[in-house]
Amino acid sequence: MVAYAQQEMVGITELSKSLSGYIEKVSSRTVEKLAVVRHNKPEVVILGIAEYERMKELQDYLEDLEIAQVIKERMLDLKEPVKMLSQEEMFEYLKQKGCDV
Repeated sequence: MVAYAQQEMVGITELSKSLSGYIEKVSSRTVEKLAVVRHNKPEVVILGIAEYERMKELQDYLEDLEIAQVIKERMLDLKEPVKMLSQEEMFEYLKQKGCDV
C-alpha cells in the first residue's frame, strides 16, 4: 500500500474549491502525487503527466514480458518444429481468418 504525506492528501470538497492550486502543486512537482479523499478514504490519485506516462510505459513493458514468457513456454512444449512467419505472412494469415488488419 502506498503511503501519503499530509500535504499529498486533499478532501474532495477542498479540491473542488481550489482545483487549479492543487493541479499547480502536482505539475510543479511540489508534491509527487495528490490523493483525493472521500469519506475519509483515498479514492483517486492525481499525478503529473510525465509520471503517468512513465507508469504506463512500465505497465506495457511488463505485459510484453508476460506475453514473451507465455510464448517461450508454449514453444518449449511443442512436439513439432516452430514455423516462423514474416509480418506480411502473418497479416495474410490473419486476413484469411477474418481479422481486420
